[in-house]
Amino acid sequence: MPVVLVAALGVAPASVGTAAPGSPGIDQQYLPASKSGLLTSRTTESKVWATVQRQGGLGEIFYPTIGGPSARALTFVVTTRGGVQRSRVRTEQLDGLRFRQTFDGAGWRLTANYTTDPGRSSVLVDLHFAGGRAFGLYAVYDPALGNSRGGDEGRTDGGALVASDGGVSSALVGDFAATSSGFAGVSDGHTDLRDGRMDWHYRSAGAGNLVQTAQLRGGHSVLALSFAGSPTAALGTARQSLRAGFPRVARDYAYGWKRYLAGLSDPPRVLRDAAQRQLYRTSALVLAAAEDKTHRGAYVAAPASPWAFGTDDPSGPYHLVWSRDLYQIATGLLAAGDRAGARRALDFLFDVQQKPDGSFPQNSQLDGTPVWGGLQLDEVALPIVLAYQAGSPHWSGVKKAADFLVSYPGAPFTPQERWENQSGYSPNTIATAIAGLVCAASIASSHGDRASADRYLRTADSWRAALKSWTVTTNGPYSSKPYFLRLTKDGKPNAGTTYNIGDSGPIGVDQRKVVDPGFLDLVRLGVLPPSDTDIVNSLTVVDKQLGVATPRGFFWHRASFDGFGEQLDGSQWEYNEPDGSLVSRGRAWPLLTGERGEYEIAAGDLRAARERLATMARATGPGGMLPEQVWDRTAPAGRPGFEPGTPTFSATPLTWTHAQYLRLARNLQEGRITEQPDVVADRYLG
Repeated sequence: MPVVLVAALGVAPASVGTAAPGSPGIDQQYLPASKSGLLTSRTTESKVWATVQRQGGLGEIFYPTIGGPSARALTFVVTTRGGVQRSRVRTEQLDGLRFRQTFDGAGWRLTANYTTDPGRSSVLVDLHFAGGRAFGLYAVYDPALGNSRGGDEGRTDGGALVASDGGVSSALVGDFAATSSGFAGVSDGHTDLRDGRMDWHYRSAGAGNLVQTAQLRGGHSVLALSFAGSPTAALGTARQSLRAGFPRVARDYAYGWKRYLAGLSDPPRVLRDAAQRQLYRTSALVLAAAEDKTHRGAYVAAPASPWAFGTDDPSGPYHLVWSRDLYQIATGLLAAGDRAGARRALDFLFDVQQKPDGSFPQNSQLDGTPVWGGLQLDEVALPIVLAYQAGSPHWSGVKKAADFLVSYPGAPFTPQERWENQSGYSPNTIATAIAGLVCAASIASSHGDRASADRYLRTADSWRAALKSWTVTTNGPYSSKPYFLRLTKDGKPNAGTTYNIGDSGPIGVDQRKVVDPGFLDLVRLGVLPPSDTDIVNSLTVVDKQLGVATPRGFFWHRASFDGFGEQLDGSQWEYNEPDGSLVSRGRAWPLLTGERGEYEIAAGDLRAARERLATMARATGPGGMLPEQVWDRTAPAGRPGFEPGTPTFSATPLTWTHAQYLRLARNLQEGRITEQPDVVADRYLG
């Protein structure tokens, strides 16, 4: 259970007015990525986002964009003469993106209500503490200004705590009885309070791994944590937010999100219980909250840094924009009725399209600057599909992307498929490429370019005709009937070609032993019918090889032998684990449950699809956030927090998962795959 430090009271003010020792302190990685909430106002004036930690308190706080944190944590510490004790933490999701945490200890209770100020870049916390004079209450703030955990310097200024690093500053303001600025693990509040006393009252701390501590007066108090370009501006912003008052700020915050929800489509009637309806609203809000407020249309993969990515400084890939994830997010927005948000995502994609070749970055910063240099053909094709679906064709960009697909050497062989770590002939990638070219042909025809349209259709038809010869094995070990492979390295699915799985997975694996459910996009995008015999048989194979039955429902691993997940003892996945070491395991992905539900809708099995929707709802963690992965049967047995079907420490909330939930719910309501391009289905399904 989460820990709130508790020990004996007392003050030794010998350090008042002195500078903190121990520079630069200990570098700590970002907090676990399993968030219980995400807060930001609907306004663009307030450029601050805050995450809620499952273990209690606030985790990473983002400013001035959602592309990187400017704070690592804001947590609370309770002290008493009774010594160190544990507390229970309960996170409640209120209406909209509002969250409340309750900490219950032995003889005390702390309630924290969180909001952000719609008019300013401030996070406000309304604290109610009950426990009497025998207890002390402290706020411990760990800045990471400018998306860097080191280099922050801080001081006490008029009873407030201010910090700066380059052009970013913060101010923590409240009714404080004492303050201190120190270095992590050496002269910080967590170290000081181990004996229950706030002995250190350092007036300032130089550049380093800064941690600031404030003693609160107990009872009721309100904190404002604000960000700006200078300490003076941050202080002014915090004091303005406090003068506005927590009730008014929280009311304005809630009203903004209430108006947003009112502008969406009516929730699907298939949402039959309160939990499903709440998750539908939450999913729409999470997607909207994941959009940057400076670079409109830039939606990040997740407001978290799972596992070894938490050591990145600056923060890692989940805070980037990925073409694939942005397509998924945009289709979720369309399902929810936020066509304007989907159009902004589409505009962003074609704004960052690579010139002159027409491809798209593997991922990019929020301003469109490419980061990783990989090429994934599905990330070239999906923006075309989105342009067709959103009714905003971006013809010149679509033409460049389609021309790239048909002229890329070896296509539809892709240097990387959707899980990033393998090259080859991928059924999933080929599905997106075929759909993209057919959509491009339709757009080309509407612009009078018949020559391009014919070229795109000829290529799409030829790829569809060769699809199974590249990706369906007839002599694989999992079935006497043909089934789709994850990919082939050589376009020869009956050959025993071997490759290393990656992410610590086994080496030299026969490609006929590696499957994934990605072939379902062939059905979702209208390339093959759900009744296709090889599709149907492949479902049996992946259910047996990748399926996971849990008390919360049935889930799937993303691919055979996947190593992208925690280690067997529950510790984090690490970079550069050697091939064949088998030290980590990818667990089950709830978004794959949604993909299976979409297939079942296409196949006419609405009852099964409704169960997939319910299973996704049961996969939420505290605060209603949907995770990247849930524990499977290899979770550490007998330990709290590792129950099969519950969220791992992977990225939570994952925007793709929330988008998939919205899509599945809308598709169930409509009884069809609403994101399936009709021009593709008309051509291939009749």
